[in-house]
Amino acid sequence: MTDYSSLSLWHDCLDEPIEPRPSLQGPTDADVAIVGAGLTGLWTAYYLAKADPHLRIAMVEKHVAGFGASGRNGGWCSSFFAASHDAIKKESGREAAIAMQRAMYDTVDEVGRVVNEHKIDARWYKSGALTLARSAVQLQRLRADYDHECEWGFGDGDVQWLSAEETRQRLNAAGSLGALYTPHCAAVDPARLTRGLATVVEGLGVKIYEQTPALAINPKAVVTPVGELRADVVVRATEGYTATLPQFKRTLMPLYSLMIATEPLPPAFWQEVGWQGHETFGDGRHLIIYAMRTADDRIAIGGRGAPYHFGSRVLDSFDREPAVFAALHEVTRELFPALGAARVTHTWGGPIGVPRDWFSSVGLDKTQGMAWAGGYVGDGVSTTNLAGRTLCDLIVGNDSDITHLAWVGHHSPRWEPEPLRWLAVNALLKVMAGADRAELRTGRPARRTAIVDKLVG
Repeated sequence: MTDYSSLSLWHDCLDEPIEPRPSLQGPTDADVAIVGAGLTGLWTAYYLAKADPHLRIAMVEKHVAGFGASGRNGGWCSSFFAASHDAIKKESGREAAIAMQRAMYDTVDEVGRVVNEHKIDARWYKSGALTLARSAVQLQRLRADYDHECEWGFGDGDVQWLSAEETRQRLNAAGSLGALYTPHCAAVDPARLTRGLATVVEGLGVKIYEQTPALAINPKAVVTPVGELRADVVVRATEGYTATLPQFKRTLMPLYSLMIATEPLPPAFWQEVGWQGHETFGDGRHLIIYAMRTADDRIAIGGRGAPYHFGSRVLDSFDREPAVFAALHEVTRELFPALGAARVTHTWGGPIGVPRDWFSSVGLDKTQGMAWAGGYVGDGVSTTNLAGRTLCDLIVGNDSDITHLAWVGHHSPRWEPEPLRWLAVNALLKVMAGADRAELRTGRPARRTAIVDKLVG
């Protein structure tokens, strides 16, 4: 692919066309080699270069910095972590689960700090996230979620319940009966964030070799078409593209998430719906949606629903699913009748990385000289930053609070071999979509979602 502007709304609206950096020219040595110039790799490089300016850090990227989910996502820099409090408690205890969540709260502000310090034009709006209740069933479920957060000790500074009227004052979406709100989320332009961070990292002396695919990741070496990039530590930061490396075929499953964006909307629309704070929002359905108001007054909205592709294949053609785009357009018009005939100007998508137990992880095997981070299940804009700081501390040997968080050193089970993986994942997607339809039809919680809990552990 050479027309990078077609990757997403965010890429299309960059100030300048993307020109690839030079590729690796031959065998090379470094202290730290990083595979993937998305946010995981860039944050890792950033903190390493800050911690030790003498480190030789080299990154290889198959395409260009910000090509994948880091540049195409829904623009939520959130405090959401893929694994639930209860899943973390089961593995590491209650205090570990609380510490993990507190670290995620802090991470949102850390991203904002770096954006401000380096004047990255990321269109940053920290106004929180809303989860709307748009049916009686969703209201019941989200109220239970709110009570659950309170039981964990998170107070009004972290999570709030908004009445229907309080919700409408923030965002007048049709049918809202209330909302769960957290202030720990920012809306951001992901391509500007990622591309800007890449420029900052280069300024710190990090070498970024683009259009240089990694053919394999071995202990202390990355195999490329022009020879090995050798290093004391190799960081795998490949997220949704991990399965394209044969040795990691069943480590992370690439699940496609798709988005649409409207044309810029007139002032009259925003007067009717409000949304002056640029809060991100979703609702209480099972097959999630996620939306934001962009800096140029569009609605960008995404969701799941695209099928998992047999063998964990990742192809550009999978970024486009007309039926999913049509469904997202329908949801947008349902939420905002005032949209009228507003056009959809951009459609796009891409793979996210999903571990078998929905539990993100980060770690370093010192004996092998191999490190990793990923499995964010769509919550990577912020979690990548925590991953980068954690990998930095692990690599340079800092014994810090974050190196003792519950996700450090976690090893998820491998995904089942095909065809079991294809059958199970696509069945899960159908169950979730069917549960949403059943709840609309019956007004009662769908029992079939219990199968989802069994599948994801």
